[in-house]
Amino acid sequence: MSDQISFDDFLKVDVRVGRIVEAENFPEARKPAYKMRIDFGPDIGVKKTSAQITKHYTPGELVGKLVMAVVNFPPRQIGPVMSEVLTLGVPDEDGEVVLLTPDKDVPIGGRLY
Repeated sequence: MSDQISFDDFLKVDVRVGRIVEAENFPEARKPAYKMRIDFGPDIGVKKTSAQITKHYTPGELVGKLVMAVVNFPPRQIGPVMSEVLTLGVPDEDGEVVLLTPDKDVPIGGRLY
C-alpha cells in the first residue's frame, strides 16, 4: 500500500470518463501499444494517448468504449506521440492491462468521485 494522502490530495487528481473515438496500432512503440484519441466532452475535448493494451483489446473493439483517464497530468512525449492523458487500468493475473470502465453508459466528461 502507498503512503496515506489527504482528501485534498485526492481531489487534485482529475479522473474523467471518456469515449475512445479512434484507436490504431503504434508500431513505433518499444512494446506493443495502440495510439488512441479519447473524447471527454465539450469542456475538455478530444485528447491523444497511447496504451499497452494489445493483449486484451483490438483497435476495432476499443472504438466506442468508455474508459477512465487522468486528464490533468502534463503532456508527455512517448515516441512520436504527445500523450495528453493517462488511461487507467489494472493488471490481470499475467500482469496485462485491463482497462477501467464504467459498468453503465454514463455521460462523457464525468468526474470520478
